[in-house]
Amino acid sequence: MTLPTRTTSAVRLGLLSTAALCMAMTLMTAQPLRADDNPVLAKVNGSEIRQSDVTAAEKDIGASLAQLDPASRQSSVVQLLIDLKLVAKAAEDKKIADTPDFKQKLAFTRSRLLMDTLLDQEGKAAVTDAALKKVYEDAAKQISGEQEVHARHILVETEDQAKEIIAELKKGADFAELAKKKSKDPGASDGGDLGFFTKDQMVPEFSAAAFALEPGKISAPVKSQFGWHVIKVEEKRARKAPPFDQVKPQLEAFVIRKAQAEYVAKLRADAKIERLDQKPDAAKPADPAAPAKK
Repeated sequence: MTLPTRTTSAVRLGLLSTAALCMAMTLMTAQPLRADDNPVLAKVNGSEIRQSDVTAAEKDIGASLAQLDPASRQSSVVQLLIDLKLVAKAAEDKKIADTPDFKQKLAFTRSRLLMDTLLDQEGKAAVTDAALKKVYEDAAKQISGEQEVHARHILVETEDQAKEIIAELKKGADFAELAKKKSKDPGASDGGDLGFFTKDQMVPEFSAAAFALEPGKISAPVKSQFGWHVIKVEEKRARKAPPFDQVKPQLEAFVIRKAQAEYVAKLRADAKIERLDQKPDAAKPADPAAPAKK
């Protein structure tokens, strides 16, 4: 199911994330744990590393440790956190935190964390049953009734080859078997089966020929940018929207992105923004009501 899309430059998530930022977000949003649920796993010069620290780190770097068993993964993360504390302390001793470069990076990371946390809240708040149903119904209206064709094809280099295949088919050859033997298309092993598709999912020449055929019929040679096709239509039907539950994750993602984009757009509209890095458009016509320069 193709959901409606909205292009916006207001929100570009995930482009600048860092390990430190992701870890900080997790720590800020985590629920407080009881001491017995959050044991101390290591100490570095008296500074504790708890299970919650490991859990937060695993959420950020877990993919890189996916091949390890749980015990080895936990041990690796604990060692990483030990090194993190040691190096961070060494950086503090060298007064790196007092340098302008570090302060600038810290300020940016803080702003990014605040932005991501707030947009996450706005997005989640927008995910209601009513909002999901509306997006689904709007998309379903666009989809339902659109015609789909189920077709097979055989792709060859020349028109003469296509004509030879058509001649074999007229003599009773099996289309799927011929596709397996003679088609150069990657789907040849499936008997040239393309499944169901809509007009806009294929190149125009192919779609025009396929949608003009009745089920069971075979086309004349059809030329496209890929070569010469022989097409057989298996079935035609009116397209139906997939079940709501099947596309619910897509609906949720769309509602979240839309809510975040609209929230940022509203903040932009209410703010006074001056882009000093951009020159005025020289081609913009002058305001006829403006006083003439002397």
